[in-house]
Amino acid sequence: MHAQLKTEGSYQPTAILAGDAGDALVRKVVIPAGQILKEGAVLGIITATKKAVLSTAAATDGSQTPDQILAYDVDASAGDVEAMAYWTGTFNTPALTLGAGHTVDSVFQTLRGKGIYLA
Repeated sequence: MHAQLKTEGSYQPTAILAGDAGDALVRKVVIPAGQILKEGAVLGIITATKKAVLSTAAATDGSQTPDQILAYDVDASAGDVEAMAYWTGTFNTPALTLGAGHTVDSVFQTLRGKGIYLA
């Protein structure tokens, strides 16, 4: 069974969600040390470590492919941090943080194929 934010603690979804929060599913990800990311960051997964970073178009480690959307601000400056990231749902595009080289148009189809819809 997958976690849902409405049943995981006291987190309250913000304006990032364009659809019903009950339709958005999340899963745990590990944000590697040195990352400070904002809610709505479009994440890619590093193939070798399975850790999630801000997806950038020029990456060559697997994280260049947008995969999930960070559910809340994360400060991993002092070490790896477990966080929650959306892997399905409908999201407001102005609330997203895109890495270098990505645009809404460049991530749209990839995210759509993963069950993430942009409005």
